Amino acid sequence: MSELWADMGPQLWPAFWVTLKLTFFSAIGALIWGTLLAAMRVSPVPVMRGFADVYVNVVRNTPLTLIVLFCSIGLYQNLGLALAPDNENFIENNNFWLAVLAFILYTATFVCETLRSGFNTVPLGQAEAARSLGLTFPQVFGIIVLPQAIRSVIGPLGSVLIALTKNTTVASVIGVAEASLLMKEEIETFSDQIIAVFAIIAIGFMIITLTEGFVFGYLAKRLAVKR
Repeated sequence: MSELWADMGPQLWPAFWVTLKLTFFSAIGALIWGTLLAAMRVSPVPVMRGFADVYVNVVRNTPLTLIVLFCSIGLYQNLGLALAPDNENFIENNNFWLAVLAFILYTATFVCETLRSGFNTVPLGQAEAARSLGLTFPQVFGIIVLPQAIRSVIGPLGSVLIALTKNTTVASVIGVAEASLLMKEEIETFSDQIIAVFAIIAIGFMIITLTEGFVFGYLAKRLAVKR
């Protein structure tokens, strides 16, 4: 066990730091793209509604591993899409951002559906009153509906974030050096201590996800819409 910890211990923080960065950047992007998708799904424009419906239903029901591989093989290797500067760490950095792109494309569908459920908590009369005053759809959506919807679904959005944190393990399939890749490498080296390796990585993820759950639980109570 001491030999395992001597080899694995110094690598834990760098690996989980990559996991945290994947979660952070993917969460920001997914929140933005998911909000846009939610707006399109309730838009009065049929083409926008149709696009959002098809996108959400197709991407949400596609395995995340396929989306990650599509971003790596399809976008980079076949189409030459590079998301990182061309330097000595190009492959490592480019794979990181390709993984972030994949997580954004996938997680945004769940953000969209979560927000759409929040729209149902906003009294219809508020939107109708705003339209009667001459406000446009973007104004009604951005000023009246969206702020209330977000506050009503902070808890479910926290669940989406926790799922995203756990989904970051898929990034290892394209060589991103996050926690699960470290686990695979350590299992190959210390095949007789598999349970210990699993336990160390599991505890790391538990610390992250329980912290996220606590923060979002607090925010959900603190910012709940009182009617």
